[in-house]
Amino acid sequence: MDDLSLTLVILKWIVICMFAFSSAIKFLRTKSMVRHWNEYRYPMWFMHVTAILELIGSFGILISSWVPATLIYAAALLAVLMLGAIHAHLARAKHSPFMAINACLMLILSITLIVA
Repeated sequence: MDDLSLTLVILKWIVICMFAFSSAIKFLRTKSMVRHWNEYRYPMWFMHVTAILELIGSFGILISSWVPATLIYAAALLAVLMLGAIHAHLARAKHSPFMAINACLMLILSITLIVA
């Protein structure tokens, strides 16, 4: 395995783990996630829809080792979700830009998977 392939595998696993964790805390309705969701002024059912979409994206990246075509679609889905997260933090909840750093990082990683 060359360096680029290894880097891509590591990047995929980072994205899978981050979005699986994000999905889990939404499904578990942790206090911090419910508080943020209320600050975003989105209905609670939409938190579960977002969690499902994050899981679909994570699963798509996971299976991309066997079905390579899923990588672009899964990473694009996650990139769109991160654009929404950035909007929710900055425009809807009026959080400081610091609060959107994780979403920005995950957006960059998702875009990197698309172009890699």
